Amino acid sequence: MSYWSDKVVLITGASSGLGLHLARAWFQAGARVVLVARDAERLRAAANSLSPDSERCLAIPCDVTQDEAVKKLIEQVQSRYGRLDVLVNCAGASTRGKIAETKLAEFQWNWDLNVLAMVRCIQATLPMLTATRGHIVNIGSLAGKVGARYVGPYSATKHAVTGLSQQLRLELEPAGVHVLHVCPGPIRDERTASRYDSETMEKLPAAAHQPGAGAKIRGIDPVWLAKKIVTATERRKRELIVPWKANILLLAGVISTRLGDWLLKKMTGG
Repeated sequence: MSYWSDKVVLITGASSGLGLHLARAWFQAGARVVLVARDAERLRAAANSLSPDSERCLAIPCDVTQDEAVKKLIEQVQSRYGRLDVLVNCAGASTRGKIAETKLAEFQWNWDLNVLAMVRCIQATLPMLTATRGHIVNIGSLAGKVGARYVGPYSATKHAVTGLSQQLRLELEPAGVHVLHVCPGPIRDERTASRYDSETMEKLPAAAHQPGAGAKIRGIDPVWLAKKIVTATERRKRELIVPWKANILLLAGVISTRLGDWLLKKMTGG
């Protein structure tokens, strides 16, 4: 019997992209999955792509930037399954732009979705996760380890996720709740070319139009990454950095800020 058999996994941002691939990976591993996203129609289509009639798949539309919506979400999970074993914080926004040219409203939106929504979901689910000695999976980014150019507020918010995840690990360890921080590089996504505002993109160098704002790293297969995250969660790993060679850049930045900056520029279009 799989470790995940009949365990309940809640995934935000599950209507597309990595969130949907994670839902599929956990569903195939035997878990009961709760798919969460704002767009009800896309969410239903995502759930149907897993299994149209399975009782192991539940789609709940929810705006995770709203307190009352998250409260109702958790009430529905409690009513349907009576437990929660994994919270996967995958909902988030990715941006492009120079810091000096990014409006504060854009910073606020990114902060609300990439950081505060994560905190809100963690606080709401923690009693259930403590009861099952479960898992919290925070989907961060390599941009939460380094400050690459042209990604607007994205890097700042993902750095916050890095600090949040470490603090949670230390605070929740005595209660037996596991925290995994995932830091992937650019993930292959058919939406990449059209997901950013064209007016903003016109002001940026060509490198900024590429996945990872020009990062010279092969796009990560989301199916492979999703399975790797499921395995890392089961093994209660603390952090998952993909690709592994990114650790060289991170180590260089610790040894020398100048060296780290030079390598980062070379790895993101010069």
